[in-house]
Amino acid sequence: MIAVSACLLGCNCRYDGQNKRNNFIFELSKKESVLPVCPEVLGGLSVPRKPSRITGGDGFDVLDGNAEVINIHGTDNTKAFIGGAYAALKMFKENGIERCILKDKSPS
Repeated sequence: MIAVSACLLGCNCRYDGQNKRNNFIFELSKKESVLPVCPEVLGGLSVPRKPSRITGGDGFDVLDGNAEVINIHGTDNTKAFIGGAYAALKMFKENGIERCILKDKSPS
């Protein structure tokens, strides 16, 4: 089984309520078992939601407490992003995921 960002499979879970369906990945999902995952939604963020960016570093810095994930109105969404990342990791472990296809440039 492969974990795949839900937006790449056509799920409307992005911040703007849209998706980033990738036809190759969608067709792959017809041949292989996939586990759709959206860390932002798992972390409790709504769809749609204000876009967020990592400030003060990268994802590793966020996990280390040295950077934040802030939306365009200045709201700190760091806890939601970290919670979603750990929820996704739990799902990966529970399902024996060894391969992931995740959305590039997503703050999660």
